[in-house]
Amino acid sequence: MKAIIPVAGAGTKLRPLTYTQPKALIPIAGKTILGVIVDQLIDAGVNEFIFVIGYLGEKIQRYIEKRYPDLSCSFVTQNDRRGTGHAIWLTRDIVGGDEVMIVLGDTVCDYNVKEILASNVSQIGVRKVDDPRMFGVAELNDKDFVTRMVEKPLIPKSNMAMVGIYFIKETTAMYAALDKHLNNTADEKGEYQLTSALQHMVEDGIPLHGFRVNNWFDCGKKETLLSTNAILLKQMEEVKVQDAREFTNTVIIHPINIAEDCDISNSIIGPNVTIGEHTRIESSIVKDSIIGSYAELHHVVLNSSIIGSDAYVRGLSQSLNIGDNTEIDLA
Repeated sequence: MKAIIPVAGAGTKLRPLTYTQPKALIPIAGKTILGVIVDQLIDAGVNEFIFVIGYLGEKIQRYIEKRYPDLSCSFVTQNDRRGTGHAIWLTRDIVGGDEVMIVLGDTVCDYNVKEILASNVSQIGVRKVDDPRMFGVAELNDKDFVTRMVEKPLIPKSNMAMVGIYFIKETTAMYAALDKHLNNTADEKGEYQLTSALQHMVEDGIPLHGFRVNNWFDCGKKETLLSTNAILLKQMEEVKVQDAREFTNTVIIHPINIAEDCDISNSIIGPNVTIGEHTRIESSIVKDSIIGSYAELHHVVLNSSIIGSDAYVRGLSQSLNIGDNTEIDLA
């Protein structure tokens, strides 16, 4: 079983974090976005991976080779970002005619991976959303088979958004549809979408079944990334964290995940905080946040924040003489 994970995007919605760090390598719940996806697939029995890399792709490759030294994997470079359809098309020679699991590299979902891999028909992950205009949308019949799919429709006829998970058994037909699509017009952004190729398969009579994921965490924006971090921390059966007694005069409020070799003193940490390795925090309050590795925080109060690796943040010191009935906002 092969898995394709496209991670070539620039992650513009998460800048400035993604100027120097691929979006897929941003930490959540003690791992990275990519690590969560890969671990989920390995646990389900996937044994061969294809990563489509581009922007800062060398960092993706180094991360995979260091964290998963025994993983059977290939790296394909998408030099021009021409959409998900083009990214998948680049893997055609490696995949051959094998079945594939396609998982977009910024999407974390809660679903039964083994059950999907055991299916006798191709599967597409879907989730009901309030406003489907920003997503690929699948129209399903009464047996949940796809009748039509459209990428970001102006007037959606369904509220079932495609979450970025595809199990394709008919890969020869998929690559033939991608060939057909890439030889025709692109969308208004000059990109070729996987959705259009899959629609060709539906029109050719190939059954694609829509399965509903339990939870869908699109990690492409700051708000959803922080929300995903909090949910995954709560779901972890065992949170690997240094005992609070190892930190001088510090209060720990679970759930949190603190990596190794962190130095924390005179602080309050949590809830819903992920801290990377070798980070130093002094006289600070941090909650609902993600802090990268080798960062330093001094005298700050952080809420709903993302701090990159090797960052340095220091708060201001005030000396105040305040009278009665006074309100001061130092935000």
